[in-house]
Amino acid sequence: MKEKVVLAYSGGLDTTAIIPWLKENYDCEVICCCIDCGQEEELDGLEERAKLSGASKLYIEDIIDDFAENYILPCVQAGAVYENKYLLGTSMARPGIAKKLVEVARKEGATAICHGATGKGNDQIRFELGIKALAPDLKIIAPWRDDKWGMQSREDEIEYCKAHGIHLPFSADNSYSRDRNLWHISHEGLELEDPANEPNYDHLLVLGVSPEKAPNEPEYVTMTFEAGVPKTLNGKAMKVADIIRKLNKLGGKHGIGIVDIVENRVVGMKSRGVYETPGGTILMEAQKQLEELVLDRDTMNMKKDVGNKMAQVVYEGKWFTPLREALQAFVTSTQKYVTGEVKFKLYKGNIIKAGTTSPYSLYNESLASFTTGDLYDHHDAEGFITLFGLPLKVRAMKMAEVEKNNK
Repeated sequence: MKEKVVLAYSGGLDTTAIIPWLKENYDCEVICCCIDCGQEEELDGLEERAKLSGASKLYIEDIIDDFAENYILPCVQAGAVYENKYLLGTSMARPGIAKKLVEVARKEGATAICHGATGKGNDQIRFELGIKALAPDLKIIAPWRDDKWGMQSREDEIEYCKAHGIHLPFSADNSYSRDRNLWHISHEGLELEDPANEPNYDHLLVLGVSPEKAPNEPEYVTMTFEAGVPKTLNGKAMKVADIIRKLNKLGGKHGIGIVDIVENRVVGMKSRGVYETPGGTILMEAQKQLEELVLDRDTMNMKKDVGNKMAQVVYEGKWFTPLREALQAFVTSTQKYVTGEVKFKLYKGNIIKAGTTSPYSLYNESLASFTTGDLYDHHDAEGFITLFGLPLKVRAMKMAEVEKNNK
């Protein structure tokens, strides 16, 4: 019996070439596993392609709802954004994919898992940390880091496939490197490799249009949340994944959520990419809009720090760690009263507030208005400012004393 290797399979050129390469170099049975995180039409024709390339079997595992509810939602609730811009679309999906790969490997009695991530990127780290945390006994094969690989370009891979009797509809032309799922699509390569170049949005965008090409009329959107979980969109109850799908269409139409960023990869280099996250941008903004009403000042401040740390942990592939669990536990506790309705309008790349209500709102009109109310006496502020500013005053007095003595 040959050993079985489970290959994380996308159906793209890299993972197609890896199938005959694994059989040739590892003398193994290759079981392809494609994890559906919402790639949509990218999954068409995969089974025929995998079998044609020499795989003995193909699993297509749908984890869209799991992805939405157990990976996306905790990050939305945390306000986890990497380096102020990146909404973690690829990062959040990788632990769910790793978990499913391990499940298939156990089911098939495989001894190894193989992935097609390059030795320059973040995904190799995310996949492998997930596998190590869930199945430390399984071997990991990473062809791009393997001395036996030998292929350096798309042309090399196409020729390798042809030499093994695999003729596939891939061309050697340069195109963007993309990753798509329910939450976003990322774009790297071509003109984006030079940060001095403006992105060619007409050529690049997949999920929507640029703000300049968005409609000239705004569109109102209403959402409700219960304990931090989105429940309805424009009055219609939907599961989280369907809310994201609908928001993607609305956001894409109005040019929402296009980000051009030079980010710091885990491996140490900077990389430039454009991310489209139309629905995710709206969902995160709606969540914040409600939290502004219901979270107290100290919790809001602490939550910013936790959100930044959560983003770093997820970006670095450390999902299956005690730290991520602890951060998420804090975030979950903050969501107890994040219940209410948010209304906003979408207009040419902007999300504009149009009213927020919550039964747990801490906004008190009597306190906030310019009219003196029973809860607040203006004279109380004098003593507060005296004590609050005491360190500044004492320091200023000391500095004046030192300056006087030095004359």
